[in-house]
Amino acid sequence: MRVLMKATMDTEKANEVIRSGKMPELLQETLDMLKPEAAYFGAIGGRRTALLFLDMQDSSEMPRNGEPFFSQLNAEVEVYPIMNLDDLHRGLSRLR
Repeated sequence: MRVLMKATMDTEKANEVIRSGKMPELLQETLDMLKPEAAYFGAIGGRRTALLFLDMQDSSEMPRNGEPFFSQLNAEVEVYPIMNLDDLHRGLSRLR
């Protein structure tokens, strides 16, 4: 299932990781592990946020997927099921 994982980082903890020089390595290791379809980063609600689009085979993957953000950045992690246009078309065709 395709999901959007939104990780909103704790500002103080992210500042600490940035000052230590470890943020690029942490993000690269996390992206290498998760293999997202797409990854975007920005300030949402005034806080550093990562938006990752992932294919999750099973809900049991959620702890592993969120853990780098929880343990390293004190992030708030949210996971939403999402669809691309092809998924939406398939879903709508089942309504008939």
